[in-house]
Amino acid sequence: MLFKWKDAYSCNVEAIDQQHKKLFEIGSKLYNIVALKDGADHYDEIMDVLLELKDYTIYHFDFEEALMEKHGFPGLGAHLKEHNSFIDKIVELENEDIDEKQRKITMDIIIFVSNWIEQHILKSDMQYKDFFNSKGVH
Repeated sequence: MLFKWKDAYSCNVEAIDQQHKKLFEIGSKLYNIVALKDGADHYDEIMDVLLELKDYTIYHFDFEEALMEKHGFPGLGAHLKEHNSFIDKIVELENEDIDEKQRKITMDIIIFVSNWIEQHILKSDMQYKDFFNSKGVH
């Protein structure tokens, strides 16, 4: 399974870890659609999952950013840029001709989300782990 939670992804902030796990679940839904290889039209399913990904990501980013602001995290500005870039990419993918290129675009989304996990969660989010823990946020 491509989107499998590992302890290495933990930010040691329970609410954020739970939200990240939910994002993994959404990524798995996309992967499962592509893995079907049944030749069927999955446009509605893909669009539903893409909308869920966008909505849940916005919720998660808002939560993270509010926590950063509340505790004065010095990396908030850089984090905001990364968050905005992610949302922009999801909107761009939503506007693609998904119906005609379902498998290719869904694979593009899966690769994008997988790279995001590696680049953002394992690098950028880890920058606030000790900061939040030092503020008593777990």
